[in-house]
Amino acid sequence: MKKIFLSAILAGAVIAFGGTVFLSVENTVVGSLFFTIGLFVVCTRGLHLFTGKVCYVFDNDAAYAKTLPVIWLGNLAGTSLIALAEKCTRLVSLSARAQGICELKLSEPLFGAFILAVFCNVMIYIGVEGYRSNPHELGKYLALFFGVCVFILCGFEHCVANMFYFSVSGAWSEEALVRLLVMTLGNSAGGVLFPLVRQWLKNENT
Repeated sequence: MKKIFLSAILAGAVIAFGGTVFLSVENTVVGSLFFTIGLFVVCTRGLHLFTGKVCYVFDNDAAYAKTLPVIWLGNLAGTSLIALAEKCTRLVSLSARAQGICELKLSEPLFGAFILAVFCNVMIYIGVEGYRSNPHELGKYLALFFGVCVFILCGFEHCVANMFYFSVSGAWSEEALVRLLVMTLGNSAGGVLFPLVRQWLKNENT
């Protein structure tokens, strides 16, 4: 579990770097493109990211499922550490833009946040599974880039990215924690949606 936790911290850190570049550029298309650095590193280095790992919970045993809370906490630690470090630099100026993003997220009704989180992890699954299964090298990376860019440009909710935004903006509160947990549930539901439907279709065709 220690290795998984450390890997999850690193995954949270690279997602935080993706969030940092998104906050650093004015053009949201450019920001969404470079935010992909997070999932790119996670997939190519084999790091533990909650939103990616949860997609395969039904493909594995109970021991796998027990690692998910550890991964979530590691991601939280990683995003928080990067946010705290950035506040000691000139990047503290990014907190103002992050505050605007967090105000929007905190104003969303809980059910709306859940739905947006479901949509987000459908895209994450498309990106991660595309990277895992596409036989073409270019196709692997296009899957990652399209999956991430679409969820960001659509405003879908990614619980790990939001850990960073809440941390860097200083927006943590009981309300923020509740919403993060709701988004986590939504990401979990969205992550297993496609695999379960694909399995059902496969069973129906046999």
